[in-house]
Amino acid sequence: MAVITTILVPTDLSAESDRALAYACDLAHALGASLHILHVVEDPFAAGAFMEMYTPPPAGYVDRMERDAQARLDTLLTPERKARYAAVTVTRIGAPARQILEYVREHPAIGLIVMATAGRGGVARLMMGSVADKVVRTAPCPVLTLHRDEHPQPASAHRAA
Repeated sequence: MAVITTILVPTDLSAESDRALAYACDLAHALGASLHILHVVEDPFAAGAFMEMYTPPPAGYVDRMERDAQARLDTLLTPERKARYAAVTVTRIGAPARQILEYVREHPAIGLIVMATAGRGGVARLMMGSVADKVVRTAPCPVLTLHRDEHPQPASAHRAA
């Protein structure tokens, strides 16, 4: 069995992703692993590029979205926890599943992905598929998925209070 030294936590900055991060922190603590926390900024104008009447985004729009996402990522862990887990926070722009998988391939030390499954529902999931489903099916390493109501609160959530 491979030793897990680095855990990737993709986040959409939702409460479900926060719980997945807390769970990953518990795992990292138990395993002595480091954390990479990745948020992918989806360009809401990208789909429109294939339409006849495409309106480009305002100047600097995507850059501003990326800066805002990075600022939110930087608040997910205290400085002490960032140091404890040698945490790396990264934002990327594009399709979430594709960017997550590319990141894992670029960082072969990643031995586990921990992610929430909640997100798109209903028709959106049928039409676009689930990010978690795509990652689970094609990731080169194990993927631990956490559904919003199917896992206990990690111990670190109780310690934080």
